Amino acid sequence: MEKKLTSQQLKLITLHSQGLIHNTPFGTGKTAVLKALEHLGYIQIDTLSVVERAHHHTLWTRVPDFQADYLEELVEERKVFEYWFHAASYLPMKDFRYVLPQMLMIKRGESRYYNADPKVMEYVTDTIRNEGPKKARDFENESKKTGSWWNWKPAKLALERLFMQGDLMISGRSGMQKTYDLSERVLPSFISTTEPTSVELAEYLVKTNLRAYGFTTVKQITHLRNGNDLKKNVNEILQSMLEEGIISKVSAEGGNAVFIQNDILEKTFDPADPGVWLLSPFDNSIIHRDRIKQIFDFDFRLECYTPKEKRQYGYFCLPILFGDQFIGRVDCKAHRKEKKFELIHLHIENGAIATELWLTPFMETVKRFAIFNSCESLVLTNVSPSKKGPDIRKKLSGLKLKK
Repeated sequence: MEKKLTSQQLKLITLHSQGLIHNTPFGTGKTAVLKALEHLGYIQIDTLSVVERAHHHTLWTRVPDFQADYLEELVEERKVFEYWFHAASYLPMKDFRYVLPQMLMIKRGESRYYNADPKVMEYVTDTIRNEGPKKARDFENESKKTGSWWNWKPAKLALERLFMQGDLMISGRSGMQKTYDLSERVLPSFISTTEPTSVELAEYLVKTNLRAYGFTTVKQITHLRNGNDLKKNVNEILQSMLEEGIISKVSAEGGNAVFIQNDILEKTFDPADPGVWLLSPFDNSIIHRDRIKQIFDFDFRLECYTPKEKRQYGYFCLPILFGDQFIGRVDCKAHRKEKKFELIHLHIENGAIATELWLTPFMETVKRFAIFNSCESLVLTNVSPSKKGPDIRKKLSGLKLKK
């Protein structure tokens, strides 16, 4: 472990691996959406819609011409599916077998969650088998019929249990309304349904993390994962890859040693002119808060679940990445009825970078994001520090929102 990675190298490796250096790292269109998802390993789904939902936002950040239809079509084409990564997520269909351990654990009753009524589960399964794909609200309507012996809530829980244990899959969506169908009717015939061994699962997690982040640690690989043997298997896989010369273990400035792909270690990165990214709070690049704090010295916490009086920055702040540095965050809201995009509070935290360097690309990104949120006007309400307000408002006043 002779080589030491500098803070600058760690930043560039992370951003390169996450697709946050160049504007079209995966290309354009629907093909790029699938490439991005397969490279990152998953995209987290979230129901919050203060601005465009997390799964769309995260993909739009890497695929500038992203459209929600692309993701829906990939689900319909059976190239992408929904399940649990560390949270509800979209995953590449080719990785389906690696969710089987969790599905089977739930099916065996080894989880304290999803305790649905077996009779209701049987009824729901039979209904879908005989009548075709169903939404949860379809069972709500059924429960209101005269003489119905069950109600909607047990049916909804049954749907979720059947989904989590792999008997049902989500075959499509209408907004956040999920459509369920039998897994046998959704899974392509060529997809392996052989449960991976604990070693194969560990290898999948190691390779996914290395590919998506460039370098990693055992703690990050096993983040929110259970299993007595997982940590041991991950260590053994990493040791094997070290011996084969696929990865190296190097010391990292400001932190512990990390495992890094040798092909990444040999590269030099010359990023294009620095642009600005407004990241979703659930973006893959910042989901490991400790990692972002260590590498970028940026302390990010989502405050929407924090009582209002205790919030420091705002309900739904988006981190602002300028080149390889986080310069602040902005609390946003898309007022869809008025088609107005509001920057509720713009917090500039990196005063070492002159405003004129980041302001123009920031405004261009805000404009694109507002249009992505189907808004036609922009308003800036608060700026901190307040002395930066006049220059930013002047720039914003001349901004035209046209697709």
